[in-house]
Amino acid sequence: MQRVGNRAFNAATSFWLITCSALRCPQFSVIHMDRATSHVKDPLLRPLTLRGLTLKNRIMSSSHASAMDDANMPALRYQRYHEEKARGGLALTMFGGSSNIAPDSPSVFNQLNAGTDEIIPYFQEFSERIHQHGAALMCQITHMGRRGDAQAEAWLPTIAPSAVREDLHRNFPRAMDAHDIDRVVRAFGQAARRCKAGGLDGLETLAGGHLIGQFFSPLMNLRSDGYGGSIENRTRFALRVHEEIRRQVGDDFVVGMRLTLDEGEGGLRFDEVMQIAEILKREGAVDFFNCMVGRMDTEITLVEENMPGMNRPLAPYLDKVGEFRREIGVPIFHAARVTDVANARHAVREGVLDMVAMTRAHIADPQIVNKIMRGEEDRIRPCIGASHCLYKKIHCIHNPASGRETLLPMEVPPSDAPGKKVVVVGGGPAGLEAARVAAERGHKVVLFEAAPKLGGQVLLASKTNWRKDLIQIIDWREAELATLGVDLRCNIYAGAADVLAENPDHVFVATGGMPAESAIEGAALAVSCWDILSGDVRAEPEILVCDHTGRYEAVAVADMLSANDHRVTLATIDSHCATEMGYADRIVFHKRLAAQGVEVLAYQKLGAIRKEGNRLLATLTHELTGQTQEIITDQVLLETGTDPLAEVFFELQAGAANKGITDVDAMASWAAQPASPQGYTLHRLGDALTSRSIHAALLEAYRLAVHL
Repeated sequence: MQRVGNRAFNAATSFWLITCSALRCPQFSVIHMDRATSHVKDPLLRPLTLRGLTLKNRIMSSSHASAMDDANMPALRYQRYHEEKARGGLALTMFGGSSNIAPDSPSVFNQLNAGTDEIIPYFQEFSERIHQHGAALMCQITHMGRRGDAQAEAWLPTIAPSAVREDLHRNFPRAMDAHDIDRVVRAFGQAARRCKAGGLDGLETLAGGHLIGQFFSPLMNLRSDGYGGSIENRTRFALRVHEEIRRQVGDDFVVGMRLTLDEGEGGLRFDEVMQIAEILKREGAVDFFNCMVGRMDTEITLVEENMPGMNRPLAPYLDKVGEFRREIGVPIFHAARVTDVANARHAVREGVLDMVAMTRAHIADPQIVNKIMRGEEDRIRPCIGASHCLYKKIHCIHNPASGRETLLPMEVPPSDAPGKKVVVVGGGPAGLEAARVAAERGHKVVLFEAAPKLGGQVLLASKTNWRKDLIQIIDWREAELATLGVDLRCNIYAGAADVLAENPDHVFVATGGMPAESAIEGAALAVSCWDILSGDVRAEPEILVCDHTGRYEAVAVADMLSANDHRVTLATIDSHCATEMGYADRIVFHKRLAAQGVEVLAYQKLGAIRKEGNRLLATLTHELTGQTQEIITDQVLLETGTDPLAEVFFELQAGAANKGITDVDAMASWAAQPASPQGYTLHRLGDALTSRSIHAALLEAYRLAVHL
């Protein structure tokens, strides 16, 4: 008998085991199928054994800080988030990204506190919850070293191998002495003991960028004692940590390390990492390496290297990871924008890695493995790399249920009273989501769209340079509506008569908006983002972009135009551009605009536009000082959001059973809308109500339609 998580299964009748001597790791084996199970040919579905723990397939979710903790403990919300992935069929869900083990490594982004026995009962409940689905559960433990915060929790100075400041978290650490080293080693061991007592299947330490990795790195370790200088010395702290962990957990517990393979210029080199890995392997310190690339000590390195998003290609580090695996011969886990099944399958089939971490992909769709097994890969909701999950943790830009598992069902349940007639007006994100969910519930759905194509504003947004993958939000829903048999009617500008002719039980108006009107003097001389992206207006050589929202629209268009050799000045009412974006997108835009020569004017609001010969003169007012300046340019682009376009809603409102009122108290409690008397219910969604984000529109549609 072998374990799957903490569950036993009889492998004798279906599998035979071959120790992978080619990988020179006695704890590592691959389970191959015999003839009775030869139909299971997908490399992603083949089991993997590590130190007696059998993982049922090769798909996992890597550790990350989901910000779903309750007072730094993994309580129900946290557990349910991971349980959906286990229900979806993956083999291993790792949790507790950057879980802290000591008081001078405080929580700075809602990490777990593995430095207290208080966490053990939570681990025990968590383990039981995950194991019942046949999945394994592991935690990441760490000391953040200089990445901590001396002004958080206990207000203790940060520590590091040497007194080298980190730019991102901005603390000046003190250099660790022998007592500090002994204390932190013990703390790692005690945190590992808690993992074992909690019924977890394993753990990993975090080396890259954190304290263990700070000892590895020549950028951060300037010591001249036995912990600095040579590779052997710089590895000594990690060895002591892992020796203590093994002493606390015994021989039957899986222990790995998340390790960066290359820090880039001036930092830890790939050849040095190879030497470190060989030492750790030689000493039996690790059962696996979870490989990443790059640094995380500045915003741009964190986003472009450590957690690459939409601006980077898919699976950017597979070549480097594969080279490392071939040389080291230790089981390899890896997560970095491996978001699609094709790349994941290729990586496992070609021996690039052993466990593929589709972490953000599982935020988009926890049912990935089940859909593979059912032959429904084409129905997997795609991760588009928008990094919304990093900004509004842990919500996916187009899966409203992720991070809300205790409030919303991850899979749309069938209705107790199916067969109602649902009419949706508008084929943007909100309308498509309302139609999809209503159809999943078992209702008959008609969707009217005035344009020849579905997509609404996303059609425009996806025209900008590196955000083209946004269109997958629309493509996936359009494909789902076809599968579900929704009656799609494009090129119809539906009015009240068209809607009422369908004899509806429920009506959703998701007709979006139009660029907001402005009272600014001369505003009629300006163009909008829509004008430029749609091609209705030709962009002039020199353009002043005036952004009064801080959102994507103006900044993305400024990026696109400057990349195409237009001379662009960007004026923003905020202290910097892209204020309402998450850091992952904001820093990418900042870098691109700087590289493309865009002049950014902060705290500047457009006051007036007038003609100056065949050009335009724009007057800007400084929001803090009130001083004005004038800029002469060929074209002014003004972004002020959208105004609702909802005439059909108002035409239908008087006849609706609910008079078009969406009950706010029911929405706030995540409950169904109050029952209405005879007649149709009517609701407005998305920008047809007010200007908001894609995620907000999809969430609004989902939480209303899922109760129909």
